[in-house]
Amino acid sequence: MNKVQNTATATLENLYRIFTVSETSDSTLGVIDQEISANLADFLRTRIVAQEKNLADIEEDFSTATIPEQPQFVSDYTEFLLEKLVAQSVHTTAPGFIGHMAAPLPYFMLPLSKIMIALNQNLVKIETSKAFTPLERQVLAMLHQLVYQRDEPYYQQWMHDRNHSLGAFCSGGTIANVTALWAARNQLFAATEDFAGITNLGLSAAMQQRGYRGLAVLISRRGHYSFGKAIDLLGIGRDNLIAIDTDEHYRIDTEQLRQRCKQLQGAGIKVMAIIGIAGTTETGNIDPLDTLADIAEEYGCHYHVDAAWGGPTLFSDTYRPLLKGIERADSVTIDAHKQLYVPMGAGMVLFKNNTALDHIEHHAEYIIRRGSKDLGSHTLEGSRPGMAMLVHAGFFIIGRRGYEILIDNNIEKTKQFAAMIEQHPDFELIVKPELNILAYRFVPAAVQLSLLLPGRERRETINNELDQITRTLQKSQRAAGKSFVSRTSLNPSKYQGDKIAVFRVVLANPLTNTEHLQAILVEQRTLARSAELAPQMAKLEELTQTGDEPDPTLR
Repeated sequence: MNKVQNTATATLENLYRIFTVSETSDSTLGVIDQEISANLADFLRTRIVAQEKNLADIEEDFSTATIPEQPQFVSDYTEFLLEKLVAQSVHTTAPGFIGHMAAPLPYFMLPLSKIMIALNQNLVKIETSKAFTPLERQVLAMLHQLVYQRDEPYYQQWMHDRNHSLGAFCSGGTIANVTALWAARNQLFAATEDFAGITNLGLSAAMQQRGYRGLAVLISRRGHYSFGKAIDLLGIGRDNLIAIDTDEHYRIDTEQLRQRCKQLQGAGIKVMAIIGIAGTTETGNIDPLDTLADIAEEYGCHYHVDAAWGGPTLFSDTYRPLLKGIERADSVTIDAHKQLYVPMGAGMVLFKNNTALDHIEHHAEYIIRRGSKDLGSHTLEGSRPGMAMLVHAGFFIIGRRGYEILIDNNIEKTKQFAAMIEQHPDFELIVKPELNILAYRFVPAAVQLSLLLPGRERRETINNELDQITRTLQKSQRAAGKSFVSRTSLNPSKYQGDKIAVFRVVLANPLTNTEHLQAILVEQRTLARSAELAPQMAKLEELTQTGDEPDPTLR
């Protein structure tokens, strides 16, 4: 391990300089700052090493648990970071890296982030945020209007009202989803004249007094894992997060949902919330949001829509109808660090009713006092940075029309890639895109014909071999460092629900073009012919040798 050896003298005067004197422009840190400011794309391209390094070797560079006794020179430490951290980071902004939900950042986000960091505001209370508090309230109102489309007088009345909040700014979609269910639970058990409420009684006593044998939250099997965390934290129990099967388009089966709600009600279990997904993480599909709203009304429960990924589709006049019904949700999650193109750490939950967050309101005399405009009174997190400033910047610099162009381009490009896959003889499209996520796999033309032959056992054997090839291909492609697609497992109806491994693609990078997409398919096809995969490909070819006729039901 190459450790930073040079040390500075630990004196109060030297430490004082750290807080008051910037690095010179010709210092290591100064040069890096100039590189990033002048051409971020070049900095990332040249500083990140494309070929993957073994994780165990990287761990060796970060293997000591001892805090250095003496200070180190900033330039020396910067050199260490460049060699050991930056070089081995993931190039999420590369146009050929299409397996991540992390998107490239507009150039203006970096200098604006410097302003945000330099100011170091704490959004928990107005005493440490001042102008950032009304700015965050404005951002929440803008997103609220995007979802719920109330008129301007409504927002003039409630945007800056000290006793209400239209939503909460969070560090990401997970905390946003937790906040939505927290508010739903507390509203269900709100205090009345003859009921002390859950915040005083606790969950067990509150359910007993209300006569519930339990609570349940219902969600598609494609729901995000954050809801498991949420229901655990809220004391409801992971077993009571009821996963409902999906249809052939990976959308929640609404008939099965209705039946399950009826069964739970008959067993004395209160349906606390129904979750709709607007852009599933794995396939990008959208649940029938309008129908889910009907079912939620029928059972008198909270209706939450997780639009962490698909929410920005609302900017598009062309594709907004895909999210019809989202405006009926009691709460909606949107992640700004996905398709709003801001840095990591920005999620929001919006509430249709401006009093919903009253049910989780909390105060402390020394920090978030009653009657103040402190945003911390309605958030799970305490201290928070001013990330809303970067969302605000995006809204004004990119604008609604700019976001519409980006969203439309992402979806159209995904459709183009789907067409490329369908037209290629050696690839199989598994998930047709609804938004800008799709799934596919490498399947030689002869094997595709064999998969249509009768006999489930034989088909499963071929798919098992294809699974191994898919996993090896994905790992080899990632290690080569030229491009990246992620991997997941799905149960396509085409194969009677058999689970298969597939490549997962997310197209949110405006810099990705059809040439990059074509190159990815060429690379995967080339890797499939490598010596590493030769034994598996030979075995696959063996399995396809047959004279049987294809099964027409599998076409």
